Amino acid sequence: MMEVVIHPRVRKYLENCNEKERLIDHLKKLGDDPYTSRSGADIKKLKGKEHDMYRLRVGEHRFEYFIDEGKVWIDEAFKRDYR
Repeated sequence: MMEVVIHPRVRKYLENCNEKERLIDHLKKLGDDPYTSRSGADIKKLKGKEHDMYRLRVGEHRFEYFIDEGKVWIDEAFKRDYR
């Protein structure tokens, strides 16, 4: 199991979110397997980044993360904009 490290800006995003508990639960599960999609959480490897980055999709919320030194680093969080 890997440690999950959440960037302060992602913590701030979660604090302002109505579904905070559900999102945190999905982020914690990345420590078990950060590569495989599961029910309610879609994972995709991102292209065009300097190093291997992944995207976790939970409903309309998106989280970008990378894996380094045996840790999952949650780097970005944003809400999908449906225009």
